[in-house]
Amino acid sequence: MCGIAGVFQQPANQIVNKMVSRISHRGPDGQGVVDISNGTFGHTRLAILDVEGGQQPMEFKETSIVFNGEIYNYRELKRRYLPNLRAKSHSDTEVLMHLYRKFGPKCVVFLDGMFAFGIHHKGEMLLARDPIGIKPLYYGTDAQGKYFFFASEIKALVGHVESIKEFPAGYWFHSRLGWHKYYRLEETIHPFLGTERDALPAIKSTLRKAVHKRLLADVPVGVSLSGGLDSSIVTALAREDAEHLHSFAVGVEGSADLAAARQMSKYLDTIHHEYMYATREMVAALPDVLYYLESFDPALVRSAIPNYFLAKLASEHVKVMLTGEGADEIYAGYDYLARFETSEDLQNEMLYITNALHNTNLQRADRMSMAFGLEARVPFLDVQSISLAMGIPADWKLHHSRTPKALLRQSFAKDLPREIVNRPKEKFSAGAGSSQLINQWAEAEISDHEFSSERQRLKKEWDYELQNKETLYYYRMMSEFYDDEWILPLMGKSRSL
Repeated sequence: MCGIAGVFQQPANQIVNKMVSRISHRGPDGQGVVDISNGTFGHTRLAILDVEGGQQPMEFKETSIVFNGEIYNYRELKRRYLPNLRAKSHSDTEVLMHLYRKFGPKCVVFLDGMFAFGIHHKGEMLLARDPIGIKPLYYGTDAQGKYFFFASEIKALVGHVESIKEFPAGYWFHSRLGWHKYYRLEETIHPFLGTERDALPAIKSTLRKAVHKRLLADVPVGVSLSGGLDSSIVTALAREDAEHLHSFAVGVEGSADLAAARQMSKYLDTIHHEYMYATREMVAALPDVLYYLESFDPALVRSAIPNYFLAKLASEHVKVMLTGEGADEIYAGYDYLARFETSEDLQNEMLYITNALHNTNLQRADRMSMAFGLEARVPFLDVQSISLAMGIPADWKLHHSRTPKALLRQSFAKDLPREIVNRPKEKFSAGAGSSQLINQWAEAEISDHEFSSERQRLKKEWDYELQNKETLYYYRMMSEFYDDEWILPLMGKSRSL
């Protein structure tokens, strides 16, 4: 996992060095900036594969690459398509570079993983982002529209471009061929033809494969273990392949997550670590959380706070952490989904929130982990896992008289303690004990008049609906780092506050 930055159409070494310095937290293991024939590429590295030999930017003859992410099937791709390649490293980056040299932009469809990358080859450039948007990418041009800039985070582009746009998930862009959408979630869905009973082993098998491939690393790997259903499933599956598995949990004193995580750790025999934080620590951490998060969406900030402490704790022991992100979207876990009465409406909502993950929960997961040079991997959002889950009849996910995520619970009923299988859904911010504390603080700090005035202004200037005083509290703090035009046009809005 890393941070990437670059300029196309003109070498700009000094500018790219500044861009890389702003995202240096993403890669504490090394930095590199190189001029190419008509541009500059920059990279800051978190070494996961081939710690010694995977430095970037990587070059071969007239080809250069900067890459952020992991390609889990890179060894298979090398065997199948590049059998005669005499690689200088055993990194996925080098395989990707040579796949492009052989196949051009269409090589993107071969990739199984999470990624955002730039490749320069013979004066032309390719940018690409993974199907769901697990890894971030942004771009923009200068005021004259002559030079093209890209970077992993918004903060790297501020001041260098006229406006910032998010590179869309599931797309590639080629400087000569233009834009191409190579992945549409809706087109990957194939109706599941068996019974509910048939679905259970399919769910388990698919998730086992997704977790197994995400243990790929030349450095220590751990798991986020809140004691909820999703993280417990990931931990149980990872434990099958990992003899010494580190698990991590955070929360305020007495939080439900800490107790449940201890129970799961004991049950699975993990090497468990936990951290308890106080209200004053949450408030003190908020400026950092908002600076790295690049969003003041209240649901996102609430969950980012425990994620921040979790990443800080985990980064002291491992470089890679598996999480349970995505389960609530594809298995209808959120409480608000209970209001959907028909399978069609529920399916449409699940598709919407899954397609929106790139600038909601996935943005939070990426920014909080990378703030501490930690790579977060999300097995529930493996493309095969998404395809299976979305192909299962939505009738089986309707809440009505059923427990949310009943299919997941049944699939792993024999692998987890009964209390965990039956534990009600709690958002991470609730289970960790942080969901209401900042809201109470904001209510005391901001007057009704201030809230009304700012609500009207933001609606008029940006068509943004300020939800409550808590949101205004976050917005004001974020405004110390970013002007409105850098954040508001790009900001996602969580539906599950």
